[in-house]
Amino acid sequence: MRILVTGSNGFVGRNLVWNLKNLRDGRNNTRPNLTITEIYGYDIGTSDDILENACERADFVFNLAGVNRPKDNAEFMAGNFGFASKLLDTLKKYNNTCPVMLSSSIQASLVGRFEGSEYGKSKLAGEELFMDYQKKTGSKVLVYRFPNLFGKWCKPNYNSAVATFCNAVANDLEYKVNDRATELELLYIDDLIEEMLDALEGKEHRCEYEVAGGSIDPTPKEDGRYCYVPTTHKATLGEIVDLLNSFKEMPSTLVMPSIPEGSFAKKLYSTYLSYLPAEKMCYDFKSNIDHRGTFTELIRTLDHGQVSINVAKPGITRGQHWHNSKWEIFIVVSGHGLIQQRRIGIDPETCKGYPVIEFEVTGEQMKAIQMIPGYTHNIINLSKTQDLVTVMWANESFDQNHPDTFYEIVDRDGDEKINAEKGNV
Repeated sequence: MRILVTGSNGFVGRNLVWNLKNLRDGRNNTRPNLTITEIYGYDIGTSDDILENACERADFVFNLAGVNRPKDNAEFMAGNFGFASKLLDTLKKYNNTCPVMLSSSIQASLVGRFEGSEYGKSKLAGEELFMDYQKKTGSKVLVYRFPNLFGKWCKPNYNSAVATFCNAVANDLEYKVNDRATELELLYIDDLIEEMLDALEGKEHRCEYEVAGGSIDPTPKEDGRYCYVPTTHKATLGEIVDLLNSFKEMPSTLVMPSIPEGSFAKKLYSTYLSYLPAEKMCYDFKSNIDHRGTFTELIRTLDHGQVSINVAKPGITRGQHWHNSKWEIFIVVSGHGLIQQRRIGIDPETCKGYPVIEFEVTGEQMKAIQMIPGYTHNIINLSKTQDLVTVMWANESFDQNHPDTFYEIVDRDGDEKINAEKGNV
């Protein structure tokens, strides 16, 4: 399949082209039914010869070219409607009736706050041009009305509030939120790209638009005139900047905000990171250091515990404690060690302490060992020369006010029986 992408140097165009390249070059095998052979990119400064060649040979056209921030409103019509005419005329010239996708905007509805929008008028004119082209040529036309877009490589201080805020927060720049309650409908670039790839496979999502109360929303319809991306998000400006500031604080607090799969927060975090300057891509940790080694917290989460690194010097034993509810996973990544744990108390059947359970571990053959609630546990460095490095995950972040951590030596065979016989509990 040979694909033409107009506006290939823009925000959407660059993301689409790189994903098409991944398919073409075999780096993405998630769509076995798509075979990409050639990708033609066309943008400002590209030779018209390339457009001519592409329009003659293309099997699918993504028309992403357009004008967003002209010096004069007249440029809207020239850039959005004018180029669309040129593209379709060139396709007609070569009798190429391949499918054509049009990148339009929700502003083309001209309702609510978009009423009278010159940009919206130019997009609507482009839509009508494509619809007419479909009637006259029989070509398949896919018209998408995009809401606010966000994601990596989006230009700040241009036409995306999210990009502007991400760039400002990441780079410690001043910014202004006029109304924290203003709600935006947002479309993430990776969700958009997945829809574009669906369209290539003939699986685009069709719809019609219904105007209600001054707003316009897509209504799914198999034979709809329009297409839409089914996954969008709604968030207020206040919610967006609050999330961004929580992301900014993470290197100092180590608290990873909640970012559930598919959530707006997860997509916004990925977007925010793409605006970080080089000096903020690296940050330090605070380690607790003593004669035994070091203990360093790496990440804390709001609802999935924390990850830490424990380094024990040769011959050192660390731990010797138990928890009521907290549980952990130890993974030795370097060195040679022994993990011991024992259920606290006395076995009523034997009137002795419970047996010590042992796991010999090495960095060469990593294993995950679970520390069980109600079991005292330790980790011993068996090496005389090498540090023992252990990745530790706990199901809850450490709270000094409620540590749930109680000293108890693991290997005390018989001590519980002696204490019980003396009446000590």
